[in-house]
Amino acid sequence: MTTKSSRLRRPILQFVAGTFYLLLSTGLFGQEVQVKPANEQGIYQPGETIRWKIHVKGADDARATYILKKGGLTEVSQGAAKLSNGEGQIETRLEEPGWLLVEVTVRSGTNKAVKALGGALVSPDKLQPSAPPPADFENFWAGKLNELAGVPMNPELTPADSGKAGVDYFKMNMGNIRGSHIRGQIARPQKGEKLPAMLIVQWAGVYGLQKNWVTDRAAEGWLVLNINAHDLPIDEPEQFYTDQSKGPLKDYPSIGNDDRETSYFLRMYLSCYRGAQYLAERAEWDGRTLVVTGGSQGGLQSLVTAAMHPKISAVLACVPAGCDLNGPEAGRLPGWPMWYWNTKGKEEAKVRSAARYFDVVNFAPRITCPVLVGAGLIDTVCPPPGIFSACNQIKSPKEIVLLPEGEHGEKNGSHRAYYARFNAWKDAMVRGHSAPVR
Repeated sequence: MTTKSSRLRRPILQFVAGTFYLLLSTGLFGQEVQVKPANEQGIYQPGETIRWKIHVKGADDARATYILKKGGLTEVSQGAAKLSNGEGQIETRLEEPGWLLVEVTVRSGTNKAVKALGGALVSPDKLQPSAPPPADFENFWAGKLNELAGVPMNPELTPADSGKAGVDYFKMNMGNIRGSHIRGQIARPQKGEKLPAMLIVQWAGVYGLQKNWVTDRAAEGWLVLNINAHDLPIDEPEQFYTDQSKGPLKDYPSIGNDDRETSYFLRMYLSCYRGAQYLAERAEWDGRTLVVTGGSQGGLQSLVTAAMHPKISAVLACVPAGCDLNGPEAGRLPGWPMWYWNTKGKEEAKVRSAARYFDVVNFAPRITCPVLVGAGLIDTVCPPPGIFSACNQIKSPKEIVLLPEGEHGEKNGSHRAYYARFNAWKDAMVRGHSAPVR
């Protein structure tokens, strides 16, 4: 792939002949840099030679150096990667289950250096959580669900134009713990007495909800509820959310994160449970299919909801956050929101202790339904070892789609393999079939 600009550009991800690789362009017109595992999936066994291939096109004087990190955290080696006609490679080994992340820096002439990432997993099916669950984990969450049960649901539905033929649409507001509320939107097809249901939960950030997120699914035949992660109206002007993000919700993941009773995520987790509860109590639910889905923070909420609510029938979670939050204790990057380091002005021990009550790895053993998960091999926001550590606790049928070129955000089709399976699962379940786990 050749750029058509002389400016430095962001990484571009490309898929060619069954192989994913990372392309980055420097200021030199036409330059391409590729870093890809010799093993296309990037999965190895302990002691096996791990090799990344480097290809630089469009710069005869290119020079490459690398830094190799175990667990994405601890530097284990660095050096020069010799290039011949723009081709080079890096080799290493890892003797135990884990994750290696290589950062390759390419320099050419006076152009600005360009960095590319490559990843490799060793026996990811053997990865385990960095810390055990708290002894009272089950009792704590049973108590929180009892607290929620004491709050009337009182769903308030406000009808609005769906903008889509054959679909009914409503804005929704219902009760949550400690005087807070759950804000969302719900849609359903006008035809059909009994419907499969879907709960959509949101990625990180402070923003409104787009109507088509539910109306598109309703047009496919779903009774679908989409809830805001925050106690905010769903359709205010953009400036409203910007002001919230810079004001009361600035760095919201750190709010109360040194105490399990005050963590911002306590209300969020319980809002997800109540969203599933609400759908399960709707008269038109078919009583069988209740799917929860989301990406990143939404993936975190999806897995937690499946662990907490017994009627969830399937989970679809892309690059889920919140996995192995105390990862540095095992020498690897923690999952977002990285509370392990988000301790400014607080006692580190209290933050890390509270995190264990919200860590997906401790909810995962309670999941009993089929699970679809996407994990990016070069994702440093929601790193793959944490995701595998969580998924390895799940005893129900599961399918993990490894995205060899996957950073955290979708870039130029980098997550397409996950979404192909997402659509296959969704389309099967809306027709009343079981999740097509492979």
